[in-house]
Amino acid sequence: MDSKTARERFAEAARAERPDLALLCLLINAEADPEAGEHGIDSAQVELDRLTGMLPFATQRTPAAWARALTGLLGEQEGFHGTPADYRRLESSLLSEVLRRRRGLPILLSVVWIEVARRAGAPVYGVALPGHFIVGFGDPTGDHVLVDPFAGGRLLTEHDVELLVAGATGATLSETMLRPADPLEIVLRILGNIRAWAAARPERTDVQLWAVELSLLLPHHPARLRYERARLLVDRGDFLGGAAELEEYANTVAPMDPKAAETIRQEAHTARARLN
Repeated sequence: MDSKTARERFAEAARAERPDLALLCLLINAEADPEAGEHGIDSAQVELDRLTGMLPFATQRTPAAWARALTGLLGEQEGFHGTPADYRRLESSLLSEVLRRRRGLPILLSVVWIEVARRAGAPVYGVALPGHFIVGFGDPTGDHVLVDPFAGGRLLTEHDVELLVAGATGATLSETMLRPADPLEIVLRILGNIRAWAAARPERTDVQLWAVELSLLLPHHPARLRYERARLLVDRGDFLGGAAELEEYANTVAPMDPKAAETIRQEAHTARARLN
């Protein structure tokens, strides 16, 4: 890593006029594996470029042709896909590891597809369906096709998409669910997956904490993440730091929800009492 820390670079990249999705994902990777450093970031970028160079040349392609080309390369030839077991691994949310293992969560596999396709000049975008991330090619409001990188690039019909949404959340598919996701939305969702993975493992509050702290560096994030960070500080033994942040958060929510603010202030009092 250069003179800037990974977090400084992450904050800078998140506030760029055109945020670089691959770089932001790789800086998350650097937080999870500091020893990889700049070499890890460079190696992953080289691999994405290498994969792009393997796409068969074509002067122009329809959205369906782009989907077939990416499926042939990434899904069939290179074997990128996911399985239920991948949801139990932190590596499934780390871009460098997904490039190495050819396995990952739907959203990270989609990042691979988006980045390779983007480098090749494809009209590509991510679609943040509830519970399952997919990729679109073409014009989101016109001629387009949708594919599922988790299933190796399976072409999705509208009925398939309806089933994915219903299976994940029980909800009915709506047009708003199909809008393109911007890079910062994708990064926040990736960090949310990491937080959820760590929250299910009480021994990994270290991972949950850095995922929260990176989320807080994004220009737009849920305010409640500040509360989550404060609670994590308390859980990790920083009673004074956690109590101070709980009180700050209580002051923020007090105008909207005085009862919730009072409860949070009581949590801060309890945290300080643990010092005795």
